[in-house]
Amino acid sequence: MSHLMRTEIGEQPELLRRIAEEEWRAVQTVAQQIRDHDLNYVFLAARGTSDNAAAYFKYLFEIVNGVPCGLAAPSVVTLYRAHLNLRGALVVGISQSGEAPDVVEYLAHAKANGAFTLAITNEPASPLAQTSHFTLLLRAGIERSVAATKTYTGTLAIIYLLSEALSGHLDAPQHLHQAAAFVEQVLQNETHIQEIADRYRYMRESVALARGINQATAQETALKLIETCYVMCKAYSVADFMHGPFALIEPGFPCLLFAPDGATFPTALESASKLRSGGAETVIFASDAEILSLARTPVPMPVGIPEPLSPMVYAVAGQLFAYHLALTRDLNPDQPRGLQKVTKTR
Repeated sequence: MSHLMRTEIGEQPELLRRIAEEEWRAVQTVAQQIRDHDLNYVFLAARGTSDNAAAYFKYLFEIVNGVPCGLAAPSVVTLYRAHLNLRGALVVGISQSGEAPDVVEYLAHAKANGAFTLAITNEPASPLAQTSHFTLLLRAGIERSVAATKTYTGTLAIIYLLSEALSGHLDAPQHLHQAAAFVEQVLQNETHIQEIADRYRYMRESVALARGINQATAQETALKLIETCYVMCKAYSVADFMHGPFALIEPGFPCLLFAPDGATFPTALESASKLRSGGAETVIFASDAEILSLARTPVPMPVGIPEPLSPMVYAVAGQLFAYHLALTRDLNPDQPRGLQKVTKTR
């Protein structure tokens, strides 16, 4: 049986290339506007999968661009009716549908209170796009799977291009083509991911671990496991997990660890060793042979992925793991119970 989720996972390399070719000029225009308005900090309004993409935005812009970013709490505006002074701020609303009422209302409030507003969405005619000063499009086509996959990586791609444009790096589109090639390598390794999923067929609870820029990957993979497999999965930074939450570890406790090369790798390696000593059932996504040797279930990843691009690539491996785990549990990942494609909260 062909599932919408798997079809859309497979569309991601071409989507990354399309964004690189078709959205770069619009991204450069927005970057120039940000410079012209002398914007010094960012607030990010999003829900669900888009909220995980916002975590990537925060890390990337603070690391690469030196711009402080905060995650907005829309209920401050929508329920508490607070009035925020947002002069000098860039407020970014992220929603694949562009219909999230609380995100739309937060951007409208921000716009009325001095902010420069930007929508990142897949729908150019959506309320979010109509509310904001500028819109950057995901160009993903219709996403029919309830569990978002291609719009997530598309959002990361837009965020990456914007960060690079602000830095004056004109070769950013080529980097997205490179990311697309890495994603294709992950898709070519799907048989291995399918085989390991069966081992976790009866898993009921787990944690997803990462640090830094791939914290978004841990959060997004945890969400996919919850919504498609009904597995209780909590995402942690490994730095936080090694404090109180490490008490969860006992022989056989499942831990997914995302450990790409880069600044956070030494911490991930140390954590992998501690998890192994504690008897954890570790599924480690990495390219480094040393850390893979510490895994109960290693998932080899492509070698040489630049750290800023790695969340686009590692997220796809997490998507495939969730998809195949759902199938081994005789679940339909296209029909998560109690969910619909567009969720509207205020």
